Amino acid sequence: MTRDQNPELHGEHPVVEYSMNRREFLGFTGTGILLYFVIGELPVFAEERPAVRPQMILPADFNAFLRIGEDGRVGCYTGKIEMGQGIVTSLAQMLADELDTSFDTVQMVMGDTELCPWDLGTFGSMSTRFFGQALRSAGAEARLILLELASERLKTPVDSLMTNQGIIVDKKNKDRRVSYGELARGQRFERHLVGKAPLKKSGEFTVMGRPVVRRDAGEKVTGKAIYAGDVQIPGMVYAKILRPPAHDAKLVDVDPSEAERVNGLQIIRSTDFIAVLHKYPDVAELALSKIKAKFDSPPSRVDEKTIFNHLFKMAPEGTVLAKEGDLGRGAKMSSVVIEQTYLNDYVAHAPIEPHAAVVKIEGDRATVWASTQNPFGVKEEVAREIGIPPNNVRVMPVFVGGGFGGKTNNRQVVEAARCSKLCGKPVQVAWTRKEEFFYDTFRPAAMVTIKSGLTDKGRISFWDYHVYFAGERGALHFYTIPHHSTIVHSTGWQGTPGSHPIATGPWRAPGNNTNTFARESQIDIMAKKARVDPLEFRMQNLSDPKLLRVLSTAAEKFGWKRAKAPSGRGQGVACGLDAGTYVAVMAEIAVEQETGAVKVKRIVCVQDMGLAVNPEGAALQMEGAVTMGLGYALQERVRFMGGNISEHNFDTYYIPRFTWVPKIQTVIIDDKNSAPQGGGEPAIITTGAVIANAIYDAIGVRLNQLPMTPERIMEAMKKK
Repeated sequence: MTRDQNPELHGEHPVVEYSMNRREFLGFTGTGILLYFVIGELPVFAEERPAVRPQMILPADFNAFLRIGEDGRVGCYTGKIEMGQGIVTSLAQMLADELDTSFDTVQMVMGDTELCPWDLGTFGSMSTRFFGQALRSAGAEARLILLELASERLKTPVDSLMTNQGIIVDKKNKDRRVSYGELARGQRFERHLVGKAPLKKSGEFTVMGRPVVRRDAGEKVTGKAIYAGDVQIPGMVYAKILRPPAHDAKLVDVDPSEAERVNGLQIIRSTDFIAVLHKYPDVAELALSKIKAKFDSPPSRVDEKTIFNHLFKMAPEGTVLAKEGDLGRGAKMSSVVIEQTYLNDYVAHAPIEPHAAVVKIEGDRATVWASTQNPFGVKEEVAREIGIPPNNVRVMPVFVGGGFGGKTNNRQVVEAARCSKLCGKPVQVAWTRKEEFFYDTFRPAAMVTIKSGLTDKGRISFWDYHVYFAGERGALHFYTIPHHSTIVHSTGWQGTPGSHPIATGPWRAPGNNTNTFARESQIDIMAKKARVDPLEFRMQNLSDPKLLRVLSTAAEKFGWKRAKAPSGRGQGVACGLDAGTYVAVMAEIAVEQETGAVKVKRIVCVQDMGLAVNPEGAALQMEGAVTMGLGYALQERVRFMGGNISEHNFDTYYIPRFTWVPKIQTVIIDDKNSAPQGGGEPAIITTGAVIANAIYDAIGVRLNQLPMTPERIMEAMKKK
């Protein structure tokens, strides 16, 4: 894993990268009160990014800052982006509460690489967990600074003053007051966060913990939101690019003569890169279809059926993630030993908005509008492609129509930059749905093998866990097991060289969907062998109070009646841990035995995510995660032969339809005294497992491979 993939790998001497120099920064920020702060520590990439050199170092190293202006409005500048998870709202809530100002006065300035400091990117449900806590500290310290400034202005001790909605008031004489804006007027006050100000206690919250309508809701439902594909600038042309039929195909011959007859068309070529440009996208598409191209594709025997044998052969020895006790001793004390293998196919991100970008080059500077999760990564990629310094590239903020990890890959931006450099005009590259499937990075096909044992008293005696190509997220168990080992074969999602025939990348809660499916399926099998209700078996083998609490809450809300599986009721349970959040899910399903089709009737999802900053936003994320999880659980899979991908659109790649969506009840255990944890991904990790367990409860058939398609269910029923 590289530093870019792991935010915990930091250097000791951070620097801040900016496109503007000191004079420009002073002009941009003007007068006011500025507080600079750091999210964790700033990474240093001196050995990995030698071309990136800062043009300026501000009063202290930082990767976010807030500014209180003369009008009392508060701006928070961060390289994070909003792509549907709601942080543009919840982060503003956190800052407004600690600063003790109106929520409406806080503006989040996000993802503009000219105005905002460097940031790693937006993924992993880390924005609230890490950035949010740093932002709260910054808000609390800014409030303390304002009190100190007011103390000087009003000639009153700090402890005799109080803040209220952007106003500082003398407690003994309410007529003596000064606003935040008045304190900022006519001066420039800069300070670096030192963390000396205490955070508010939960009983003092006035904004956090309350449901707030998302700030971007109005623009999105009215169609005013501008995405990368909506950007139109003078002189812009649309690029359509000649694509190979398979990823390993080589261009051997091309004849563009018929396309060249199209009026107003420009064809550019750089080695095997061929694009047609026109001021109308449909004309460019038509011209592209007229190019005669011949490709040579080497034969391949690896497809969606043989991939697992291939991966097993390619798997490295593995790294021990956790080990305790002695597996041999655990096996000897077991009355029952269970050994299972669990599989999952490749899965696409399939965002509603395909990758898109606009690049405009003027001299030695470039401006970019891109659908991306990491604007600063785009900045460097464009700089490398067109041969200019990174600080000469500005990435502008636009709405992002879903990412799920797939928009950390910025290939479309590089293509637009290449076209713009070669043609001398602004260029838009907007992938078609077929291109989106072809060039997407997929959730990797993966395997998990588990060998586990039970004592004659129904306790888990040992646990031997091996995960191949899914990674370590969610691989560690949380049950009470005296003898256990967890080994990860190939960390992360990229695999070893030559392992995956198609590109792989992070997919919402990367790895944890696979690991939770395997673990919670195995736990259900063990409950069956122990002749114990699946919920009761979990409770007997757990000691973590938070997991016990989410499970018992889910049982209460669901109306769980204890019974040994298969009971014929079609009910399942699963629990997990992701991004610091504890989650338990129960489901009721029905299986149509004539076709194998699964209908999910209802789901109860319970989360303990610490402080729920915006309960309304958290509930929406839980509902969205459960709904998206239905896809990978029941239908989503990528079929392929070598580098030739068979899925081109939603006619064969089935994401959840409205008719699939069950009644979803979300329950948030709001622990206001605990730090907020990640809420964008946890609910999805249990969806595959809970449906698999419910299918077994309904028809007595165990599915060990995702997705659990009707064909696979019918095949399993025939074997039974």
